[in-house]
Amino acid sequence: MLSAFTARPIVELRQRDKFKIESILAYGDRLLVGLSTGSLRIYRVNEIPEEKQNGSAKPDDKSPSRPSSSSTPKPVDLLREVEKFSTRAVEQLAILKEANILISLSNSYVSIHDLQSYTLQEQLAKTKSVTTFAVTSNIVKDSATGIPEIISRLAVAVKRRLILWSWHESELEQDTVEITLPESIKTLTWASATKIICGMNAGYVIVDVTTQEAEEIVGPGAIGGAAGAQGSRFGGLGSASMGYMGLGSYMPNPLATKLADGEMLLAKDINSLFITSEGKPLEKRQIPWQQAPDAIGYSYPYILALQSPSQGTLEVRNPDTLSLLQSIALPNAKQLHFPPPTVSLAHAGKGFHVASERVIWRMGATNYDTQVDELVEKGKYDEAISLLNMLEDALLKNKVERLREIKIQKAQALFDERKYRDAVDIFMEQDVQAPPERVIKLYPRVIAGDLSTIEERHPDVETDNEDSKAGTNGDAGPIAEEKQGEAKQDVGSPKPAAINKLLKTHQKALSDTSSIRSFMRLDGGDSSDTASTRARPDDAPLEGKDLITAALALNDFLVQARNRMKEFLDADTGKMKARTQNGHNGNFEHAFASLLTTPASDAEKDREIKLRDTAKLIDTTLFRSYMLAKPQLAGALFRIPNFCDPDVVNEKLLETGRYSELVDFFHGKKLHRPALELLKRFGMSKDANETPATLQGPQRTVGYLQNLPPEMIDLILEFAEWPLRADPTLGMEIFLADTENAETLPRDRVVNFLQGIDAKLAVKYLEHVINELNDLNPEYHNRLIEAYIQELRSREDRDSEGWRGLMERLISFLKTSDETKSHSLSKAFGLIPKDDPYFYVAQAVVLSNMGQHKQALEIYVFKLKDYSKAEEYCNRTHLTQDSAVASPIQSRRGSTSQDDEDAVPSIYHTLLSLYLTPPQPHQPNWPPALDLLSKHGSRLPASSTLNLIPATLPVAELESYFRGRIRAANSIVNESKVVSGLRKSEVVSTQAVLLLGDGIPGSNGGRNRRVVVSEERVCGVCHKRLGGTVFAVLPDNGVVHYGCLNRANGRSPGGMESLKAAQWR
Repeated sequence: MLSAFTARPIVELRQRDKFKIESILAYGDRLLVGLSTGSLRIYRVNEIPEEKQNGSAKPDDKSPSRPSSSSTPKPVDLLREVEKFSTRAVEQLAILKEANILISLSNSYVSIHDLQSYTLQEQLAKTKSVTTFAVTSNIVKDSATGIPEIISRLAVAVKRRLILWSWHESELEQDTVEITLPESIKTLTWASATKIICGMNAGYVIVDVTTQEAEEIVGPGAIGGAAGAQGSRFGGLGSASMGYMGLGSYMPNPLATKLADGEMLLAKDINSLFITSEGKPLEKRQIPWQQAPDAIGYSYPYILALQSPSQGTLEVRNPDTLSLLQSIALPNAKQLHFPPPTVSLAHAGKGFHVASERVIWRMGATNYDTQVDELVEKGKYDEAISLLNMLEDALLKNKVERLREIKIQKAQALFDERKYRDAVDIFMEQDVQAPPERVIKLYPRVIAGDLSTIEERHPDVETDNEDSKAGTNGDAGPIAEEKQGEAKQDVGSPKPAAINKLLKTHQKALSDTSSIRSFMRLDGGDSSDTASTRARPDDAPLEGKDLITAALALNDFLVQARNRMKEFLDADTGKMKARTQNGHNGNFEHAFASLLTTPASDAEKDREIKLRDTAKLIDTTLFRSYMLAKPQLAGALFRIPNFCDPDVVNEKLLETGRYSELVDFFHGKKLHRPALELLKRFGMSKDANETPATLQGPQRTVGYLQNLPPEMIDLILEFAEWPLRADPTLGMEIFLADTENAETLPRDRVVNFLQGIDAKLAVKYLEHVINELNDLNPEYHNRLIEAYIQELRSREDRDSEGWRGLMERLISFLKTSDETKSHSLSKAFGLIPKDDPYFYVAQAVVLSNMGQHKQALEIYVFKLKDYSKAEEYCNRTHLTQDSAVASPIQSRRGSTSQDDEDAVPSIYHTLLSLYLTPPQPHQPNWPPALDLLSKHGSRLPASSTLNLIPATLPVAELESYFRGRIRAANSIVNESKVVSGLRKSEVVSTQAVLLLGDGIPGSNGGRNRRVVVSEERVCGVCHKRLGGTVFAVLPDNGVVHYGCLNRANGRSPGGMESLKAAQWR
């Protein structure tokens, strides 16, 4: 049980005293005791050292003893005894300190005495046959002036009547208020400054003393109902009350007390009801009293209930959980006394008294921190949390941290009870956020590694996970693991021999939990065998389905911890983020400390190191938990930045055969070489049974290399060779993919690399770089031409479609590349074989690009003897040379005698000279020459052309030539006449539109149109009246000021443009 209060007897009547204690009143250091003889004793209460220490002495629930030795100061000193205070027993006492009066109930009357001299001032005659009374003092603002004033009220219960007296600033008002209720009033309790609760046999009524309105308190169960209708357990007509009728018509008193935060507690018999100060029921369960209390009260923060004098027990309960926390034996105690709130602070927890007929006990509160520690020590975590939530921050040492620590201990206790989800939910609460290390310690070594505090009996943990192909307990030594692997291989394990070899390569001298050893220093833990261990309930190990359930709950916690870590640590760089990015400094420090078990120093480096260690612990543990409960989620963890220990992950994934996840992990940790070696090993394997389906072939390697940055070109080229040799089309996607990485690779190194493997691959890459990426580097253009020519010369199938297609690509590239001037013409010409007939067209294209048209035509005429291609070449060249002609007419004009003297010989003239005056040993070729003259004679200079024709040639052969020239000259003349006539017609139509308009109704009327400008007409731009100012008429008949014309047309001011756009008047 909790030791919340300690009882100390301060007043004890002697054995020979025949009188009894009837009432008590405590205020300040005074204690007033009303006796059964009518006398009043006034004591001074002395402070003793034990009380100053706030209950530091060991409390005792047994009946308190008398004050012991004479060296100890007396608890009280009798100052005075007023023997003739009353003629009968003093049943009740109260004070109104503001009015300096003492109020007593004796001889069925309420009397008013002076608080200093205790002399009788007035006996209230209206209170004859009084049952009880209650007083209250409150500071209330005056409704008229708004000035605060102290108003005290006295409420007296006289049978069915409620009589009220009021004091305003210590002055008694003459008027009294009487309110009649349906039934006799048994108890009175003030709920607020203006409302009082009246307890009756039938139930409770709350009365507003200002409006004199009474309202029944209706609640569930036995409390409530119509006033006067005694139909419940409170009323006394139920089956339970019949027993009371049989015992002499005993009816339990309706009890009430005021709690904190505007709440009140009503109690009758063993029933209870929580209400607000307005009388509204609250949704709280009843207090589980075993017997009906004789008195109830509230001492911050507990509910007190005094049992019958025959039992003499004071019960202390938590108002939140309603649990019984302490039972104090007080023999024959029958009344409780609490100082009013105006006399003692609500949270003082001191000063309330318990009295029997012969003894008065003063109750002292134990230190709140001690109470919390005691509850935690006894495992009552819910009670400790509830107590901390109720207490004010000033009454505790570091309340927030203590509340967080107790919740963590509660979660640990739930975890030990195998309530894993409930425990983790508490760990994840916003105000808890337990340090990851403390949570991970609760798990066995298969998850927590050497950080675990659980002593396991079995080295192996069996799970129901079908995806795991090997034991998941990574704490066995290398020798044991090798034996286990050999045993499994003997019984036909599907793990290939190559994988076993790779696994042995990665075996470590330490277990896969060795990476966690460094985390033990975070809280000063001991990794030795003598470290403290946490015992499981019933000594049952955490394994099987329980372990899977616990791991699933742990996953959620670790994911939340990773998200919290992101606020402080950059996952990509491993550097600590600036504090300004995490809000206020206080919140930053609290959230930062919640991630660590031990506080870090203020040094930024130390904080960053501890954060990285914690992040490594979180991610490594999350990986282990995933592998145990949900192995398919491990890959998702590796695809995001993480701090997993590479050695642990490598060994675990190799053991379980999850090679795809291992590749993802290596990629995430930027361990690209081990990943590519693993992909190469599986990709080049010939045995499909030994190789995972997802890793067979070069597909995975190609995808991996595509994601590497250009800075790693050496690694890319090193591991790109085997995919290119295995599947050239797929392998080329490394360099041809439409990605930024592929486009920014060093192209010269890629070309050299591909050239060493296969020239065709180099050609394909160069074509991609030049045609798709528009690279104008002359070096790449020259290398592509050289590659084309080398492949063409090396191939023997020159009559095949493939060879001709490659030649067409070369010729097309030579033509298009010339437009950008991106290759060396002389180098290209030197590479082309001179005497190979298959390369004559390529030579002609290069010579054309060099401007050597005559040499190009000689190839077409003398070597290829393809006159149609020669003519086509001339047409293309002529169009290129005449692209700058001033007008279409001039482009169609033939040469004249005036032009012959200064004209440069055209390309047709060059071809004609090759036909008629060929170099030795070629003979003149008349048929193509005459065909050229008939088709393009108008484009040949007349004088030079006729000079080439020998005199022996009949004129009839030149008929087509002369006919063409005459037709061309006539066409030019006729065309000029037509153009001249059209221009004249255009001028006439334009003038007609200007003068007469276009004749369309509502359209432009030309200069003949009329516009009416009335007095109300306004400018279309500035919206001011036109009046007699100068205005302009727009083409749409709109009228604007002449000064607004420029803004209407959107043109710059001045010039003829304004006059053309509008007319002005």
